[in-house]
Amino acid sequence: MSLSNKEQQFNTIVIGGGQAGLAVGYYLAKQGREFVILDAQDRIGASWRSRWESLRLFTPARYSSLPGMPFPLPPRTYPSKEEMADYLEAYAHHFALPIHLQTPVETLTREGEQYLLTSGERRFRASNMVVAMGALQQPKIPEFASSLDAGIRQLHSQQYRSPEQLQAGAVLIVGAGNSGAEIALDLVKGHAVWLAGPEVSHVPVGLGNPLLWWIFSQVLTLRTPLGRAAIQSSLKHPGASPLFRLDSGMLEEASVKRVPRVTGVQQGKPQLADGQRLDIANVIWCTGYTADFRWIQIPVFGTDGYPLHARGVVKGEPGLYFVGLPFQFAFTSSLIGGVGRDARYIAEQIALRSPAHAEHIEPPATREAVTVKPGEGISS
Repeated sequence: MSLSNKEQQFNTIVIGGGQAGLAVGYYLAKQGREFVILDAQDRIGASWRSRWESLRLFTPARYSSLPGMPFPLPPRTYPSKEEMADYLEAYAHHFALPIHLQTPVETLTREGEQYLLTSGERRFRASNMVVAMGALQQPKIPEFASSLDAGIRQLHSQQYRSPEQLQAGAVLIVGAGNSGAEIALDLVKGHAVWLAGPEVSHVPVGLGNPLLWWIFSQVLTLRTPLGRAAIQSSLKHPGASPLFRLDSGMLEEASVKRVPRVTGVQQGKPQLADGQRLDIANVIWCTGYTADFRWIQIPVFGTDGYPLHARGVVKGEPGLYFVGLPFQFAFTSSLIGGVGRDARYIAEQIALRSPAHAEHIEPPATREAVTVKPGEGISS
């Protein structure tokens, strides 16, 4: 329901048009609820398209689907980033999800019984607000990186696209998790590559194994003591996540050189924990991301910067929800094939809070997608 050209009112607003936001939209559409999805990009799937060119998911197509629409590839195929982006775009069109593109959210506040979003001069109000942007938004780079010699080319993994971005000479990749290992293999054909960081375990069968997927999605959850212990350990030690598809033997065979972690900078060069300094021309920081919810001006966060919630439901702030957080309910919560369960749960909580709007109906019919650019209206 439009109040003016600059202010609009909805029952529910979903912030973020990635896999989490689209999955929530699917279930809200099943309820026949008035809602809108806001996304800062100019195209659904844009964040996937902007990642490095050789990237593939480490879950096969059989475990990379959102609710209501199987991934259109053979079950054991590992989708590329472009195939993933195309799938998300097709999903939004298939279910005609109402989406405002190019609408970056600047602030979220509460006014009385409603939540208020601002995006430039535009304002959006809703009784229910679902933050589906994920938590890991801000690239994490150590402070000492600024002390490296100015001649060393530095990139975060978020910025890395292909080997052509780097200058001639050796490459140091800081961070030996999945991103660091995959980028190392992408670069080693044209550069000497050092991979810094402690050895981590690997999962030899990969997440394509049905038994392993069942363990990660059904056993390692908040409902089981083993799951709660494993999730707490992973949150405290995020760098210890195992490698999928790759292992140290594959890196060694490709001539990727393993070195200890980087502890600082000496004379403009990276210094390792064993005291040696590396003479390199490029550094890629595969050091992860930090939570960045500064735009949410509501006191719902703990000292670690993450929202205080129970399965995505924020206590003390009725109508405020999160989807897509790491380990929100299970190890698979932030994966494409696992986010649907959390999205359904949040949609059910919204229905309980607003029973007059909740109708148990069939999945939304296929029709042309509803996507709009800034300043345009939106149909329902």
